[in-house]
Amino acid sequence: MSDQKATPLTVLSKTPITPTLFSFTTTRPDGFRFLAGQFVRLGVNPSELKNTQNAPDERIFRAYSVASSPYDEQLEFFSVVVPDGAFTSQLQHLDVGDTLYLNPEPFGFLTLARYQEPAPKDLWLLATGTGLAPFLSMLGDLTTWQNYSDIVLVYSARTQAELAYLDKIHELNQQFSELTDNPAKLHFVPIITREKVENCLNARIPALIDSGELENFVGLNLNPATSHVMLCGNPDMVDDTKESLKNKGLAMNRRGVGNIAVENYW
Repeated sequence: MSDQKATPLTVLSKTPITPTLFSFTTTRPDGFRFLAGQFVRLGVNPSELKNTQNAPDERIFRAYSVASSPYDEQLEFFSVVVPDGAFTSQLQHLDVGDTLYLNPEPFGFLTLARYQEPAPKDLWLLATGTGLAPFLSMLGDLTTWQNYSDIVLVYSARTQAELAYLDKIHELNQQFSELTDNPAKLHFVPIITREKVENCLNARIPALIDSGELENFVGLNLNPATSHVMLCGNPDMVDDTKESLKNKGLAMNRRGVGNIAVENYW
């Protein structure tokens, strides 16, 4: 579907996290469906935002992973402000009641449906920054908790202030632990790379895999026979982590077979 035929959304809330990170929620169009882990094309017309002046009258679209569950009544997104970025430099001025635009065709294959083989025992979700968004959506889907014995959420940020959604992760764990008789066990691994913080690891994800520190911290092994691994975030992290995983015998997922899945909309 063309972006010119996009559906208008109304901004319902905006939550600043740091000067360069924020989340926001919008209305959800009737009939809009997506799979946990997919992304959409989200549009903004700077001239329509209440907090901008003399802004260009044109719609700008960018890919955004949906952070909300496929079953939530609202849509949620997690955004970083890119200096001089045509899209986020405008999006940072969002206010409740503003209008955004949604191309109602979801995209992407970073979904659990891509694994056609029987589900292994453990699911590893490895994220940096706003790459957390698709994994929040997956954690909001009951089937994720039913299909695995263990879920490992690895979330890396530069500073403690940038480690967002900690309350949400705790709430989802509590919620789904109570909803099903035999839910997956969630192992949350916070990583902060530019500060030393108690109970947080302090190195890049691929380095933690290479050294074995990540597996030791979790108490599980990355195993070609038992592990599904998903990567989303900084492209350098994704590329380097793929190689670290391959060195452990894991393989890229193709045609439903293999361990490693990544998103490529950057």
